[in-house]
Amino acid sequence: MKLQLICAGKVKDAWLRDAISEYTKRLSRFCTVSIVEVPDAPDHLPREQALKKEGDAMLSKIKPSSLLWLMDLAGVTMNSEQFSEILMKGFDQGGSELTIMIGGSNGFAKDVLDRASFRIRFSDMTMTHTMARLFLIEQCYRAFKIDKNESYHK
Repeated sequence: MKLQLICAGKVKDAWLRDAISEYTKRLSRFCTVSIVEVPDAPDHLPREQALKKEGDAMLSKIKPSSLLWLMDLAGVTMNSEQFSEILMKGFDQGGSELTIMIGGSNGFAKDVLDRASFRIRFSDMTMTHTMARLFLIEQCYRAFKIDKNESYHK
């Protein structure tokens, strides 16, 4: 199985990079993980132009046949068991490959939203996109542990 995360922006904090690296390593026991970073659009750009720039960069990183999910404020919230079930179905549906995108602070361009087959939201709370990356990697790891009936999830 292959999981590709496409993210706007770089992780600047070393402690956060270390945590993402740790969960990526743990997750690699279950699937191949790649994290692709695209530059976030500069703040001085008008919102629609910024969305287009980021969206084009993100979409250029996926195959036309890729199953695409988004981390999006308009997405579905779920608990970890539900996420595990949906993630495993996503891998089945995507031919063992799944791409999940985390956009920049402006969200996603319309063409990215239209391309996605599913949208997920962690919470109504605001968090940085780099923290969302850590939470997503950890929840993917937890999802596999739940699916394999291995201890970790309580």
